[in-house]
Amino acid sequence: MTLIMGVLNIINLAHGQILMLSMYITWTLWKFFGIDPYIAIFITIPIVFIIAEGISKYLLHPLLGKDSILPENQVLMTVGIGMVLVELARVVYSSDYQSVQTTYTNKSWYLGTISFNAPLTIAFVISIIMTIGLFIFLTRTDLGRSVRATAQDKSAAALMGISTGKITILTYGLGSALDAAAGSLLLPVYYLYPDVGPLFTVKAFVITILGGLGSTVGAILGGLILGLAETFGATYISMGYRDAVGLVIFLLVLVFFPSGLKRFTRV
Repeated sequence: MTLIMGVLNIINLAHGQILMLSMYITWTLWKFFGIDPYIAIFITIPIVFIIAEGISKYLLHPLLGKDSILPENQVLMTVGIGMVLVELARVVYSSDYQSVQTTYTNKSWYLGTISFNAPLTIAFVISIIMTIGLFIFLTRTDLGRSVRATAQDKSAAALMGISTGKITILTYGLGSALDAAAGSLLLPVYYLYPDVGPLFTVKAFVITILGGLGSTVGAILGGLILGLAETFGATYISMGYRDAVGLVIFLLVLVFFPSGLKRFTRV
């Protein structure tokens, strides 16, 4: 979400619904073809990337820079896209809850008295690898530098010969591809149903604000802060207050650090 925000300057409120779409693609690959959810990442990411590129090119990009009664028309478009994805999933898969069962779904590893849930641990390791890959892409490749330049100053990037229109479309696809990877990683942990998306949209939005709009490093720190806050809140207060603790921190950041953690980061 923060990558898309940095380049398109919009909050992608269809973020969770795209994640839901990737979860259904992964579930379909597991259910009918027996492909492990973590292996299905290599199939799900390209599919979602192509879908997102189409959404960006034909639905979002034409709205950029257009005068309208509501200047937030791109944001409203993402809301509409999210609603369409939810209803399509409901028509195709119904509203029934789905899940995957693998050999490691209920497995845990132990370090002394501390237990580590196997699916979450595997997802964490894969996430670290993908994060490192993203940073290498953004800092060491010409295309990645073009994305960063477009996010920092679109007009200056265009003067330097960068096709900002193509970069904008590409970035939405890239952000959605990362979203798709998250969907595949979370499927062994969460129940799947058409309305699961808004839960992740809210979490992504909170993390984006915590990290500072458009800051990828800030988003990582924001995600860690939110995750630790929710975990400690659930452990030492009550499981019922897990989400509430994160939202309280979110409100405190808005009051005392309205720019989030972006002021402490550069990327």
